[in-house]
Amino acid sequence: MPILTIESTCDETAAAVISDSGEVLGECVATQEALHERFGGVVPEVAARAHVERILPVIDTALTQAGLTGDQLDAVAVADRPGLAGSLLVGVVAAKTLAVAWHKPLVAVNHLHAHLYACQLSVDFPVYPCIGLVVSGGHTSLYRCQSPLDLEYLGGTIDDAAGEAFDKVGAMLQLGFPGGPAVSRLAVQGDPKAYDYPRSMIREPGYRFSFSGLKTAVRYSIAEPGVRDFSDIDLSEQAKADICASFQAAVVDVLVAKSRRAVDQYDAKYLIVGGGVAANPALRQALQVAADEDGFQLVIAPMKLCTDNAVMGAIALEKMKRDEYAGLDLDITSGLQRGF
Repeated sequence: MPILTIESTCDETAAAVISDSGEVLGECVATQEALHERFGGVVPEVAARAHVERILPVIDTALTQAGLTGDQLDAVAVADRPGLAGSLLVGVVAAKTLAVAWHKPLVAVNHLHAHLYACQLSVDFPVYPCIGLVVSGGHTSLYRCQSPLDLEYLGGTIDDAAGEAFDKVGAMLQLGFPGGPAVSRLAVQGDPKAYDYPRSMIREPGYRFSFSGLKTAVRYSIAEPGVRDFSDIDLSEQAKADICASFQAAVVDVLVAKSRRAVDQYDAKYLIVGGGVAANPALRQALQVAADEDGFQLVIAPMKLCTDNAVMGAIALEKMKRDEYAGLDLDITSGLQRGF
């Protein structure tokens, strides 16, 4: 019997109906980009209220596409960690309520592990064991993955995540919201060697990342110290493109170097990559070059499964195989958690 999966960790309200073989029977994602655009970033309270308005219509749409009703489901799965507190609460409360109403078991999903599982959904061969890289707006983390549910945290960012740095650079350059994709698009027109930006921690042993210093270096390329209002900065389009290209190259170099090191250290055959920044074309290309040179196989989540979605919640099927169900006392674990 199929399961219903619910995702509401940040600013996307999503639901999907997944068969026991992993087939997507129905799915729906409601984005909130227009709501947060005027603020230049996600406002937690606005996001939570939008989830309240959209959660039931999104779930109904997924069920309607699948041609199913609640009593035909096997379980209800929901992402309970990590993320924005208010956003998580909406999804978890909805899942609990439906589980009680339909007399179905509840399954808790780790949002970060699900991002990696999106890679498994895109291929017809097992990718585990492997090295997993999650690179998103809130997290940049490397894992040694023995299975979809058995992950060893190798290291992650000690300050900004890669996606957060992309968005902040986009904001400083007045590229609109979300800034990350805009930076990526503009970078195509720029010179990646125009600015010699730092590759923080690239030679440091281990798997820690840091992008705060890089973001600061970009900030001083845009304006003098002390300048707070970037709206009056007069940069040519070429200068903006060069900044974007040089910044992106610095981020990609670090991500690729650390990933290659992990694959080599643990003699892994596969590197899997998930999260919003995994959609970045320059990163995908650089990782593929590394895979070809080093002899490992690269599996990156499909573009539509890089950003937040409920299809990757199919990882709940793996938990059900182990009889790992959650009780109705399930609570959220919010914030930018390290070590997940």
